[in-house]
Amino acid sequence: LVNMVALQVGGKGGGKPDMAMAGGTQPEHLAKALASVAGWVQSKL
Repeated sequence: LVNMVALQVGGKGGGKPDMAMAGGTQPEHLAKALASVAGWVQSKL
């Protein structure tokens, strides 16, 4: 999930199994990236 959002904001994500972090260089895309989360989660169920 973190990687999917991070890629949309020009970044990458990672971390440990119990803690994920991400960063990006295109914060202007954050709203669109966050809006895509529900659909992504739904596709994984």
